[in-house]
Amino acid sequence: IKNKKSCTCQYLAIKISRDMQNTLTCVDVHGDKHQVPVADISWQPGVYAIVTHDGNILLSEQHGKEKYVLPGGAPELGEALEDAVIRETEEETGIQVANPRLLACSSNLFILPGIEKPVHSIQIFYQCEFVGGELSMDGLDDFEKTWSGSPKWLPLDNLDSIKSGSSFEWHSVVPKR
Repeated sequence: IKNKKSCTCQYLAIKISRDMQNTLTCVDVHGDKHQVPVADISWQPGVYAIVTHDGNILLSEQHGKEKYVLPGGAPELGEALEDAVIRETEEETGIQVANPRLLACSSNLFILPGIEKPVHSIQIFYQCEFVGGELSMDGLDDFEKTWSGSPKWLPLDNLDSIKSGSSFEWHSVVPKR
């Protein structure tokens, strides 16, 4: 948009604004906004799994009690996105999944927890089939364990009341039953 001081776009209910000083507003996991120079922001792709089983959805507790996120994370360099979502789900939850099906993509500007690094995230959401496994945090490294809590199966019927522990709104990408 030419000759406008700022432009606001909405990606999954997260407002991202840019002003003439080349800064962007990034949101942290607590919902606080931070003005960050564009030069300090890096790209961060992320893949996220939506896994349902027996009327429940697989989530991980994060950033405080009773706040949850979808399992997922960054693909490794050269890794296929579908392979990454399968790997990340098992690492973070102990649950094996298969046959990822692309559901949605979004964009978000946020501050990575723990290292306070601003990123422009491209988020790719997949519906995955439950294969098996037991809930576990054994696949998390020590850094991930500082902000990630236990994975849980929570009732899909309670989806609207489950609080997000993320800087992006993931509820809207979960298919309605």
